[in-house]
Amino acid sequence: MTDADATSVLVARDDELADLRQRLLRVGEHGPALVLVTGPGGTGTSALVRRLAAEHVAAGGRCLQARAVPWEQDVAHGVLSQLAGRRDRTPAPDALSAADRFADLLADLPGEGPVLVVVDDAGHADAASLQALSSVVRHRPDAAVLVVFAASSPAPPAAAAVLDRVDDRLVLTPLEPKAVQQLAARAGVVLHPTLADRLCRFTSGRPGPVLALLAEQPRELWADFEPVLPAPAALAAEVEQRLAGAGQAARSLAEAVAVLGRAPVSLAASLAGLPEPLAAVDDLVELRLVRWVEHLGLALVEPADPMVAAAVLGSLSRVRRAELHRSAAALAEDPVTRLGHLVAASPLPDEGLADELDALAAERASTGEWATVAQLLASAARLTSTPALREQRLSRAFDALVGSGDTLGAAAAVAEVESLRETPLRNAALGYLAIVRGRSAEAENRLVRAWDLVNADRDPDVAALVCHRRVLHSLARCQGQDLVDWADRALALATPGSPPAVEAAAIRGLGVAGTGHGAQALADYATLAEEVGHGAQAQRVAMGRGWTALALDEVDVARETLSWATSTDFLGGSTRISLWAHAWLARAHFVGGDWDEALRTAEQGTLLAGRTGMRLIEPLLAWTRAQVHALRGDWALADRAVRDADAGPRDYEIMRVAGALARASVAEARADYAGVLRALDPLRQPWAGGSIDEPGAWPWPDVYANALAIEGRYDEAEVFLRPHEALAAERGHRSARARLGYARGRLLGGTGDLPAARVAFEEAAALLEDLPLPYDRARTHFAWGQTLRRAGKRREADPVLQTARDLYDRLGATTYVERCDRELRAGGVHAGRPAPAERDAAELTPQEELVAELVARGMTNREVGTELFVSTKTVQYHLTRIYAKLGVRSRGELAAQRATSPDV
Repeated sequence: MTDADATSVLVARDDELADLRQRLLRVGEHGPALVLVTGPGGTGTSALVRRLAAEHVAAGGRCLQARAVPWEQDVAHGVLSQLAGRRDRTPAPDALSAADRFADLLADLPGEGPVLVVVDDAGHADAASLQALSSVVRHRPDAAVLVVFAASSPAPPAAAAVLDRVDDRLVLTPLEPKAVQQLAARAGVVLHPTLADRLCRFTSGRPGPVLALLAEQPRELWADFEPVLPAPAALAAEVEQRLAGAGQAARSLAEAVAVLGRAPVSLAASLAGLPEPLAAVDDLVELRLVRWVEHLGLALVEPADPMVAAAVLGSLSRVRRAELHRSAAALAEDPVTRLGHLVAASPLPDEGLADELDALAAERASTGEWATVAQLLASAARLTSTPALREQRLSRAFDALVGSGDTLGAAAAVAEVESLRETPLRNAALGYLAIVRGRSAEAENRLVRAWDLVNADRDPDVAALVCHRRVLHSLARCQGQDLVDWADRALALATPGSPPAVEAAAIRGLGVAGTGHGAQALADYATLAEEVGHGAQAQRVAMGRGWTALALDEVDVARETLSWATSTDFLGGSTRISLWAHAWLARAHFVGGDWDEALRTAEQGTLLAGRTGMRLIEPLLAWTRAQVHALRGDWALADRAVRDADAGPRDYEIMRVAGALARASVAEARADYAGVLRALDPLRQPWAGGSIDEPGAWPWPDVYANALAIEGRYDEAEVFLRPHEALAAERGHRSARARLGYARGRLLGGTGDLPAARVAFEEAAALLEDLPLPYDRARTHFAWGQTLRRAGKRREADPVLQTARDLYDRLGATTYVERCDRELRAGGVHAGRPAPAERDAAELTPQEELVAELVARGMTNREVGTELFVSTKTVQYHLTRIYAKLGVRSRGELAAQRATSPDV
């Protein structure tokens, strides 16, 4: 590969390249510097330093480059001679002399500015050259030079003695899957995300092997859904050379480890036929073909990396490989592992083995281990010769893949599944994928067609599966009664204890709660949890139970249960369920006041959603991120979260509601109440309906009513509040009643009925008193204090606002802490003002001071009024008095005066 080729494929190294550029700029000011750019072989050290050198030369900079090679490692000052070219061929007697002569050579180079000296593959350089270059930096402070050594780790012993002493290092980390996709795109290959992730893990994220495989393998390989990845040719040759230098015992053990993967030493030795394996293990460890691992007191061996395993397997004949897999199957205790080895040994259709795989898939499906089910069914389909049965197994494998949460992998297989003949099962599986990708219209069409085609009497299991997919569809549409109806159909059709039956029951509780029977839903979940026990199905029950508990103000129960459900470490845990749990656990942390944990959980979920392609849950996660960032005043991050909530198609109601709440949260934190109304207005439209208005489900009615009251739209607020208040009272939902109560207090205060407003606020505060909802308590007291202050009850407002401030402060809501401080200053109760006789005639009142401050910031009268909860006419009245007192005539003069005032 030429230098131009190497620099053209540099990706995901912007930070490292910027770091080296900064070091080069600092040379002139701070003197010479030496940096070692290192990382495992293939991580792109050469590409990085060559890009740096190319940029420096292109900008007219002075640059010397050398590339060390193994066969010149014993040539003293060989690399130094490369750098010097024909300018200096006389050997120096020692490192310091060589350093002085090289520094003088640098000073004589034509041009200006710092000199960049790059030694690529420095691990193969002669020690004398490395020592001399290090001495230039250490002993010639006048040399304007940046010396860059690029070396893969670990370096050969000769150079390591010098390189290990370099303190300043830039270590290149492996690429992420997205960067591997970019690298492939530059090589003209389009990788679907699942394959990019697999290639990333196979190559340990090293760009060198990635590029080699992309160049060596035919394009058809990368279009396959799950191709077998070979080792790069150079590595395969190197591994073969290492094996050739090992004895027969070591080679047999290397082959056994390649077939088994990580395995106990005893098992690998049995497969290799070695009664005494330790000498062979030592040989292979020294040859960097296997690694010795000790875990929980058990001695294990594993391939040095996946590419080494592929290289060893690639060196075997097909007959030898099949023999090893059959022998491994005989030794395996786990049935999935045993069948996996038999599949690897069976290139031709095998109906008996396919049936065995299908039977084990059904067994594992009963516990919800969908990733394993997908793998077993895909293998069964490959070994099936009957077309109809093969297509059925492929459809079931695809459905299980979606259930496991591998949405991107499933999306990559859509073309193959769509090519199958139309069946209810195929349509249900494609509808399932459409649901998790957030495509409501597509899911509706697929599922309607599936239900039209299925014969429930002849094929009740498939009919139950279609019903279960309708349950998920109704959940995403926030249609609680539809959810319950489809769940009941699924339970009536499904075999008791089957996956559709258990999963329908696990989700049914959310529909029960969504139709106003939350206590019954929790009771049902308690019973179901006992029936299900442990494992993947228990994760589904825990998620539903935690979500329901959160809606019913049982925050501690929700946090504990959802925390458990976020994990996929237990048997067969589902990424899809984990994502739902992340979204609602973030909300539980938020309402409970642990905003750092809320943000961490939401960000983890966002990464997981991006990695799996499950778009349905992204707006839920973005809502929490937007709200926390806005309340903390991190506006750029808040706006980014809102963009994430709105990105792409948002077909499902659950996505649209969460996106609306994200936008409303940021608008409210900015005191943009017109923006709040714009964000939430769609939730009043006919499409919403369903369970969106159920008390506790979505905290939007109080936010909307509060904004209506602040905007002075009192009649609309009255009409809007009544049905929500009646429903919350009917349900006996305390936090919903409290939230609507503070909005009612705001409305009553705005219409001048202060006694009734006091009662509304007091009742709201009492309802929240012993609930773990600090944010709701803060909101209630803030609205209460603002209402009292606007009514002129400043002394009464002061302690209420102080309570709100303290609550917001403990939460870290700096946006509202500052707002409370402004309200307290505007009240003037604790301002320590002098007596009127002592007051300067030009001194502003606390309210005028606050108006002046906000106007000087550039706010309009309307914005100031909204911020201070006063009318626009009141703002204009204060502004007129401010102009007179300060002797200014315009907003611009006011801003200029306050900008230059030493008191500001």
